[in-house]
This record gives sequence, C-alpha cells and structure tokens, in this order.
Amino acid sequence: MAEPLRNTDDTHQAGHQDGDQAGNQAGDQAGNQDVARLWADVVATARRTVADGLVVGTSGNVSARIGDLVLVTPSGVPYDRLTPADLTGVDLTGRQVLGTLVPTSELPMHLAVYRTTDARAVVHTHAVHATAVSTLVTELPPVHYMAGALGGPIRVAPYAPYGTDELAGNMLRALTGRSGCLLQNHGTITYGTTLDQAYDRTAQLEWMCRLWLTASSVPGLTPSLLTEAQVAEAGERLKGYGQRR
Repeated sequence: MAEPLRNTDDTHQAGHQDGDQAGNQAGDQAGNQDVARLWADVVATARRTVADGLVVGTSGNVSARIGDLVLVTPSGVPYDRLTPADLTGVDLTGRQVLGTLVPTSELPMHLAVYRTTDARAVVHTHAVHATAVSTLVTELPPVHYMAGALGGPIRVAPYAPYGTDELAGNMLRALTGRSGCLLQNHGTITYGTTLDQAYDRTAQLEWMCRLWLTASSVPGLTPSLLTEAQVAEAGERLKGYGQRR
C-alpha cells in the first residue's frame, strides 16, 4: 500500500524559506540592474557636458540619487574613460559604499542638495558664459522668462574654495526657492527630478548668461529686463509646458 503524502510544518517552512530567498535574490538583481542603468545615465550626462562645451576636461561633475544611494562621477577621471566597472557611489553621509575610485571633490555640494531638496539628479559645470556672469553681478539680470523655469531670478553664491562645506552652505542659500544658481568665480549648479531635467536647466542657465552678456555688450544700449512678477508668471506657465500623457 502506498504511503500517504505528508504535509508537515517542516516542508511548509522550507518552501517559504526557498521562496523568500528567491524573492530576495530577484529583488537584489533588479536593484543592481537599476543602479547599473542609472550609472550609465550619469556617465552619458557627464559626457554630454563635455560635448556641449559646458565642461573642459573633468572640471564639472554629475550625480544621481536612487534611494539613499548617490552615484557620482569620480575625481579627475576623463568621462570618456569611465566604464560600468568604475561605478562610484556614496550614502547621504558621504561614506563610499560602491567602487574604488575617489568621488568628485565637489561631493559636499551634491550631498547638501540631496539632503535638503527633493532632487534626484545634480549637474555642476564650469560653463564659460555662466562663470563670466558670476564674476560681474550678484544675480543674473532677468533678461529672459526661462528664469522662471528655475524658480525665479538666478542668484550668485558668494565665492568659497571648491570642495568645502563653506561653498556648499553658500550654494544652499543661493538655491533657496530655486533649482539652480551661479557660483561666484566658479560655475553653475542645477538639480532636478531626473538627469535630463537637471541637464536642461544647466543648459538653459548657460544660454541665459550668454544672452545677457551679448545684449549688454552693445554700446549705448541697455537690455530690457523682466519684472519679478513677469518671471513668476512665466514659471507657472512653464509647469504645464510640453506634452501631457
């Protein structure tokens, strides 16, 4: 006579454990894939800053956040040499948790943005027109309504040595109510909910600086400027710009 099938607690427990392990492995694999994809996007964005003339050599840096992990370009490595194996990541305290390459020296600025805003991506450049403007004024004159896309007139953070907490603090004050600012005698920094958005804000900021420099260089003429109310109205309208799905 055949022995009846047994349904013991042990077999149930083993089944649950196997299922849990498989689920954990699948979750880890999916998480690793997400990190790998985001790193590829970080590298692609960094390369784009060079291709578009916003960065010379390795003078800028790019980062993106996924959970409590921040993926950031390493210090002093040309972007065209970065590979998937060069993935560099830190936690929100700055402790390195992924990779062996030293993170960018501007890590304090990136982390300050992530700790105080809803940013998921940060782009820092030494764009020439924006840097030039940062040496001339304390706020970019509102020469175009696209200032509204960054929250209003673009402030200039006072100079401090690169890579310092002082610079990060100056930057945060200039970013109050804004998603981008100029860094005096240094460059730009912008953030967004995606790398594409952060990059677009950087490009728009550089363009506005170039526009103001061009217009203000005409002898005998002064550029017309928008009022704060006009910039604010444009900012509200721009929130609904583009295709809706």
